[in-house]
Amino acid sequence: MPKPSSSSNQYDLAIAGGGLAGGLVALALAKLRPDLDVALIEAEDHFGGNHIWSFFESDIEPEHRWLVDPLISRQWASYDVHFPKYSRSLNNGYCSIESANLDRELRQRLPSRALKTGQRAKTVDSGLVKLADHTEIAAHAVLDVRGGGDISALDVGWQKFCGQMLKLKQPHGLERPVIMDATVEQIDGYRFIYCLPFSDTEIFVEDTYYADGAELDSAISHGRIAEYAADQGWVVEAVLSEEKGQLPVIYGGDFEAFWQANKGVDARAGARAALIQPITSYSLPMAVKTAILIAEMPEINQNMLDTMLRDLAQKHWKNGKFYRMLCAFLFLGADPDKRYKTLQHTYSKDEGLLARFYAGKSTRMDQANLLTGRPPISISRAIPLLLKYR
Repeated sequence: MPKPSSSSNQYDLAIAGGGLAGGLVALALAKLRPDLDVALIEAEDHFGGNHIWSFFESDIEPEHRWLVDPLISRQWASYDVHFPKYSRSLNNGYCSIESANLDRELRQRLPSRALKTGQRAKTVDSGLVKLADHTEIAAHAVLDVRGGGDISALDVGWQKFCGQMLKLKQPHGLERPVIMDATVEQIDGYRFIYCLPFSDTEIFVEDTYYADGAELDSAISHGRIAEYAADQGWVVEAVLSEEKGQLPVIYGGDFEAFWQANKGVDARAGARAALIQPITSYSLPMAVKTAILIAEMPEINQNMLDTMLRDLAQKHWKNGKFYRMLCAFLFLGADPDKRYKTLQHTYSKDEGLLARFYAGKSTRMDQANLLTGRPPISISRAIPLLLKYR
């Protein structure tokens, strides 16, 4: 039988999902609205999963850095990219956050009453979250951040990856991250290696693909990471940790149908609201923006939260049209083994343009610039896509 709601299970705000988006909302509220009684509900026994989240300095507004700075594990002043035609260093700072830092900060800043781990939210409705064990958590407002949900109404490719934190016997010699090394063999779409040097002898190496399907064989990726490390002359002493993921890269679809397919409250954030970076599918920049917007609301009730977040998601979808076209160029316009040319073309542009590109703030001049020069896909494939997204 369901357990009845009581004062011990009554909150001002219940956040269903303790990943990045939900965790940042809870941290922002703990700072700006400590008077609110918040419940953060997470299915696993710790918050944030097993991830390394990264962002460019230009992705986050300076006045919002207070929210993410305590979470940062490492930061660098610049980064490198490698393509068959050229290599390049770019002077845009880069930061990485380990999910253990999110879990630590939540446990330090929120009261134990707020932290509900090992409790999966089965249904999320206005004013009520029902857990898998039939417990009910009542709240004046409910926020749904449980992941991507039903994406059948969207047209997607996949960014899929396996990463390992390697302990090396000797220093690796990298001074900054390698965001993309696309000089590796092109397999299963656009493939590149991603490297984050956490110390002289510890480096996170990720085998990444922009592919048509989400299938991912960890053993094969781990073998390719080992091959890459050997090619660099690195001797691996130990694998300290591993992670993997499959993120949808949205290049089209019906936003309204997507929204209706995911029942429950309109107060949604993160991937649940398609509030992701249109090119990388990373959610951190929009998660920060969303958390600040919620924490700065003069009053938080279900109606106001529903309206604000539905409007935010619709605006983000509308503003992402140009980026979805570029993703369509990548997935529909290029043969899989030639997809790297699209990013090779993009990274030949001005540093400021690239910073705005990743921040989702491309100007009309930026957009025109990205479409000029020798096209990375055939004109016969480009024109129908340009007409579709005009």
